[in-house]
Amino acid sequence: MRLHRLKAISIALAGSALVSPVAYALDFAEARLIAEQQSPRISAQQLQVNVAESVQKAAGSLPDPKLSLGIENYPISGMDRWSMTRESMTMQRLALMQEVPNRAKRDAQVASAQARVDRERAALVLQRLQIRQELSLAWIAAQAVEQREILLTELLAENQRLQDSLPARVAGGTAQAGDLLVAQQEALTLTDRRDDLQRDRAKARAALRRWVGSRADEALQGDPGPLTRPVAQLRTELANHAELELYPAMQSMARAESREAQSETRGDWAWEIAYSRRDRRWGDMVSFQVTFDLPWQKDRRQVPMIEAKRHELERLDAEREDVARRHLQELDDSAAELQALNSQIDRLQTAGLQLVRNRAALALSNYRSAKGDLSAVLSARAQVLETRMRLIDLGAQRDSLVARLNSLIAD
Repeated sequence: MRLHRLKAISIALAGSALVSPVAYALDFAEARLIAEQQSPRISAQQLQVNVAESVQKAAGSLPDPKLSLGIENYPISGMDRWSMTRESMTMQRLALMQEVPNRAKRDAQVASAQARVDRERAALVLQRLQIRQELSLAWIAAQAVEQREILLTELLAENQRLQDSLPARVAGGTAQAGDLLVAQQEALTLTDRRDDLQRDRAKARAALRRWVGSRADEALQGDPGPLTRPVAQLRTELANHAELELYPAMQSMARAESREAQSETRGDWAWEIAYSRRDRRWGDMVSFQVTFDLPWQKDRRQVPMIEAKRHELERLDAEREDVARRHLQELDDSAAELQALNSQIDRLQTAGLQLVRNRAALALSNYRSAKGDLSAVLSARAQVLETRMRLIDLGAQRDSLVARLNSLIAD
C-alpha cells in the first residue's frame, strides 16, 4: 500500500514538472529589454560609440615631440679622421623638436571628433529602434500563428464530433453514407493546414528566439501596443526620423573636414632646441630654430581638397533631402494602408463575420431538416474559418504597420 502511494506521489511530481514550464510567460516589455541587452548589434554599436569617444580625447592635441641624437662634423679623412676630439667642429648633438599644427586645423579636428561621437550615438538610437521593430514584427507573427492554430483546432474538434455522429444518423436515415467521406476529406484538408501552421509556428518562434533566446518558447503575454503618435504628428515631426538624425552629425563632420582642408593653406610650424657637446677645449653650444611650412602650390594641393570636401557636404545635403522625401512617401503610404486596414477590420467585425455565420447556421439547419446536403454545410463552415483567419491576418498586418510607425522616431 505504501509503495503504491509513493508511486502515485512520484507520478504527480513528474506531471507537475512537465506542466510547470507552461506556467511561465514572457511579457513584451520584458522581451524588449532582453532583446536590447543581449543584442550583438547593440553591443557592436556601443563599442563604436566608445571608440569615437576615445578618439575624441586625443583630437586637437599636439603631436608627440621628437628626440634626436647624433654626431655632427665627424671627420672621415685628413689628419683628424676617425677622431672625436681633434677637430673643433665635431659635436655630439641632442635635440628636441615639437611640431605645431595651426590652431584652425586643431579646432577642426576637435569638431570632427565630436561630430563622429554624435553620429555613432545617433546610430545607436537607430539600432535600438530597428531591433524594437524587428522584435515587434516577430512577436506579432508568433501571436497570429497561435490564434490561427486555435481556430483550426476548434474546427478539427467540430469535424471530429460530426464524424462521430454521422454513423448513427446514417443508420437513422437522416444522413447519407457519402457524408462521412465528405467529413473525412475536410479533416484531411484541415490537417494539412495544421501542418502548415505548425511549420509557421516553428519559424515564428525561431525568429523570436533570435532576440530573446530560450525564452521564445514561453507563452507570450501583451503586445507591442497601439500607435504612440498620430500620423499627422509623425508627418510634422518627420525631421526627427531616426535615420535622418544621422545626417546632422555627418554634415558636421563634413564641415569640420572642410575647415581642416582650408587650414592646410596656412601651413604648420615647428620648433627645435639642440644641445651640442664638443671637446672641453672648444666648449659646448646650444641651438634653436623654427621651421614653417610653405604651401606655395595651393592650386595643386590644397584647393582640390577643399573642393572635394565642399562637394561631399553638398552630397550629404542632397542625400538627406532624398531620404526625407522617401520617408514622407512611406509615411503617406502607411497612413493610407492603415486607414484601409482599419476599415476592413471594422467591416468584418461588424457585418462580414456575422453574415458568414448566419450562412453557416442556415446551411446546418437545412441539412438537419434534410433540405440541404453536407457539402453546403462544410463549405459555409469553411467560409467562416477563412473569414476569421482573414480577420487575424488583417489584425497582424495592422499591428505590424503600427510597430513600424512607432519605430520611426525615438522617444
